Amino acid sequence: MPVEPLAAPAPAGLARRFAAMFYDSLLMAAALYAAAIPAVWVHGGAVPPDDPWFRAWLAFVAWFYLALSWTRGGQTLGMRAWRCRLVATGGGPVGWGRTVTRFAAALVSWAALGLGFWWALVDPERRTWHDRWSGTRVIVLPR
Repeated sequence: MPVEPLAAPAPAGLARRFAAMFYDSLLMAAALYAAAIPAVWVHGGAVPPDDPWFRAWLAFVAWFYLALSWTRGGQTLGMRAWRCRLVATGGGPVGWGRTVTRFAAALVSWAALGLGFWWALVDPERRTWHDRWSGTRVIVLPR
């Protein structure tokens, strides 16, 4: 009896991605708030809004949360809730180097008025700019 090959995992659609990002934005807000506390303390109560070190610190915290999640199972908590997983284009795990590229490319996707995200609507593989540039894809996990 021949064995049928497993079907390739379905790519995550834009609505599912946005739902996962909404969940993660709540967690990210809490993480950034906690990360800001030491900086506020050091500055005596208020951090100047144009402080480049403070902005870099917050960007590092945001990247680290995502990178840690992506390299340890391919899922943030929001992605887990919405049954999504980030994988390398070939289907394997994502390494730390790809997380840096993906994070930077996602910033470009947002800076272009979100066009990099909306690209998934016209892309035949439903990949965003940052998926393509980082050699990753977001798939839907079976129930």
